[in-house]
Amino acid sequence: MAETSASDILVRFKNVQKSYDGETLIVKDLNLDIRKGEFLTLLGPSGSGKTTSLMMLAGFETPTAGEIMLGERSLNRVPPHKRDIGMVFQNYALFPHMTVAENLAFPLKVRGMDKTDVTERVKRALSMVQLDKFANRYPGQMSGGQQQRVALARALVFEPQLVLMDEPLGALDKQLREHMQMEIKHLHERLGVTVVYVTHDQSEALTMSDRVAVFHQGEIQQIDSPQNLYEHPRNTFVANFIGENNRLHGKLLSREGDRCTVGLENGERVEAMAIHDAAPGAPVSLSIRPERINLNVQQEQNRFSGRIREFIYLGDHVRIRLEACGNSSFIIKQPIATLDPKLSVGDVVSLGWNVEHVRALDPVAVAE
Repeated sequence: MAETSASDILVRFKNVQKSYDGETLIVKDLNLDIRKGEFLTLLGPSGSGKTTSLMMLAGFETPTAGEIMLGERSLNRVPPHKRDIGMVFQNYALFPHMTVAENLAFPLKVRGMDKTDVTERVKRALSMVQLDKFANRYPGQMSGGQQQRVALARALVFEPQLVLMDEPLGALDKQLREHMQMEIKHLHERLGVTVVYVTHDQSEALTMSDRVAVFHQGEIQQIDSPQNLYEHPRNTFVANFIGENNRLHGKLLSREGDRCTVGLENGERVEAMAIHDAAPGAPVSLSIRPERINLNVQQEQNRFSGRIREFIYLGDHVRIRLEACGNSSFIIKQPIATLDPKLSVGDVVSLGWNVEHVRALDPVAVAE
């Protein structure tokens, strides 16, 4: 990807820290550039610092150290309502005593816009989220999905340059959540507004984002496109947090260029991509995605045998749990169409994967 020039940056976090007690840093020395027009997701487990970072950008929290810039101006002393930022929360935060149209008009009236403009903007925003017929309804008369659309329209109605979304789909059921993910993604593509989105749901992050920043213990572990995060995780935390992952523990035996040989605890050897910079003899953790492993195929560089322990049927694919490579919960994903119907529990099978699909990463405690 081409280098981003300064004029393409909308938001810049410079050495931002946040502590609530003066001792523990919830956000540690955050440096992050958010590009104009991009959909950036902050992803991570609870307590990783993602929501705190969003709240500092919104103005509801103040950085303990460092500076947040929006365009050319520092936001550190700008109150939330003067930041030109739209906000969508998980709980919608709609005014129950106001109709949908009045809810949407509110941020415009606060900004002193005249009546004709307000009416026109509200109409446009309602049409954008396909709620034209709901202008005179009250939030209490609408479903969760409809209320979330109103919240979305209200965040966009004053045409801010930046919209922040904090777990906005968390309260919706799975089907509606997936539908709304696509709605928001398409809306973003149409409007070209910059979106910063917070979630702990990895599939949501992968589906919607241009880039994802993975947070852990107050620091960004990796910021990348969804595909790169999934296929090329830089460390064990990212490999385990994004998607499903088989993890094997071993020692680095030798390294040549970008490849290495790892000895597993049971004596088997694996050829892998050398991502973690370890010296021979040092512990490493291997990461292999379940869908990258093949059964009964001859040509891979890494071939082992395993005993089938369980089949887990999931409609379009089957997860097969095996005892393999010293791991009793080794998972392979196979599309139903390619599964050999003669396989059964207890069978010993050969399995293998190519060297480019296994990554030698930093070691983690086996007890984890």
